[in-house]
Amino acid sequence: MREERGEPGSPLFELRGVSQTRAETTILRDLTVDIPRTAITALVGPSGAGKTSMLRLLNRLDDPASGEVFFHGRPIASYPVTALRRRVGFVFQRPAMFPGTVADNLRIAVELGGEESLAEAPPIDRVLAAVELSPEYAAREASRLSGGEQQRVSLARAIMTRPEVLLLDEPTAALDPEGAERLLATIARVPHEYGVSVVMVTHRLVEARSISTWTIMLERGSLVEAGPTTKLFSAAASERARAYLTSAE
Repeated sequence: MREERGEPGSPLFELRGVSQTRAETTILRDLTVDIPRTAITALVGPSGAGKTSMLRLLNRLDDPASGEVFFHGRPIASYPVTALRRRVGFVFQRPAMFPGTVADNLRIAVELGGEESLAEAPPIDRVLAAVELSPEYAAREASRLSGGEQQRVSLARAIMTRPEVLLLDEPTAALDPEGAERLLATIARVPHEYGVSVVMVTHRLVEARSISTWTIMLERGSLVEAGPTTKLFSAAASERARAYLTSAE
């Protein structure tokens, strides 16, 4: 059984006064922001803004140096890590394949998720179709796939555990323009086909503008502005956000 998902209308994640440091360098500074229950939230900002650092806090790949993160209104640190990561999947910027076939890679994700994941896992063919890979890919050696194909397998592997949320760290960064466009179209469909929320870091503003419903802009570890994507890109309240976001045009 899935756990309760908080009060209707409440944020998916809440960050309250969150700071993060790495090697004595401040990465996030007293960050307070909500991530709503929406299809796709984009995290944008200049290089070094803290986007990936923020993303990693959302399934406890890292914990904040200070402040607190909430998931469904409950302190994220109170969730057992394994249970949390079944609910909040993470797809890294550079895909890493386990030894074996594509099907082996998808099964590993389910087996690591325990009995609940095994009971709820969707058919492999269906998940491959969702990421635009034909059923015959199941028998292919994962290590021999192209970078774009491996990124699709990574996305499929995350979907296999039926998460509530998918965290994507610049998923198109290593792809050529055509591969990036195809993967982006796939990502846009996933929330509707699987009922998951997506939180995606991207340095390509055109991607955020085209598929996200909510955008959060960071700079030097601090919040600049957050709100509906169409509003932010057309009429951001802060001068800094307007200057940065209009560079997508």
